[in-house]
Amino acid sequence: MPEDLRIYAIGDVHGRADLLGSLVAAIEADLRAYPIEQVVEVYLGDYVDRGSDSRNVLDILRTGPRHRGQRVCLKGNHEAMLLAFLDNPATFSMWRRHGGLATLASYGVPLPQDPDFPDLGQLSKSFRDAFPSTHEQFLRNLAFMHQLAGYTFVHAGLRPGTATDAQTEQDCLWIRDAFLKRSFDFGSIVVHGHSPVPTVERYPYRINVDTGAFATGRLSCLVIEATGLRVIRTEGADIHYEVF
Repeated sequence: MPEDLRIYAIGDVHGRADLLGSLVAAIEADLRAYPIEQVVEVYLGDYVDRGSDSRNVLDILRTGPRHRGQRVCLKGNHEAMLLAFLDNPATFSMWRRHGGLATLASYGVPLPQDPDFPDLGQLSKSFRDAFPSTHEQFLRNLAFMHQLAGYTFVHAGLRPGTATDAQTEQDCLWIRDAFLKRSFDFGSIVVHGHSPVPTVERYPYRINVDTGAFATGRLSCLVIEATGLRVIRTEGADIHYEVF
């Protein structure tokens, strides 16, 4: 790690705009307390679904950071499902099973009386009318991987035995056991979300930052800098700082 660089890697938000707002403020406070020349925020995907405020989550992320650093937002599998519904309403049942109804509600879309057999034409039109083009453009422009300073940032993980530059978007957004159950050296430390854990977990070749914000009220940020690793965690209205 260059001594003048700090990376903030944030786990799955899932519609919890309240926790995201608190964490963004905590990052800004951290930078005031410990200034540094280069700052990169990396968000690991899954901004929408399950929580009640997906719309405001996207609004927060789209505005960019208040500091002079860079913000990188990666795609998660939930963003992929939302975009799939926009492109093909017949995919609704899968999105619904993964919390898509909460996202529709956050945009003021009337929810189907029978979510198992909705009027897909009307539902698609209602969402299209309510979903801002700026939000759609933001989601369609998301990358699925970012590499920086010896770290690879991705939503779900990487497939062991496949070179990092040959990974597929499908695996980077959805992989679970094939990645989690093998200790595999990809030549960099993989920082990921997608698989909720009670607290940020560190292994020899990967770090999991998804602490299940929707269900636990706990949104975590891994701070990576030359002096080591730290964690900033919002838990309800409380902010916690830990050396990791």
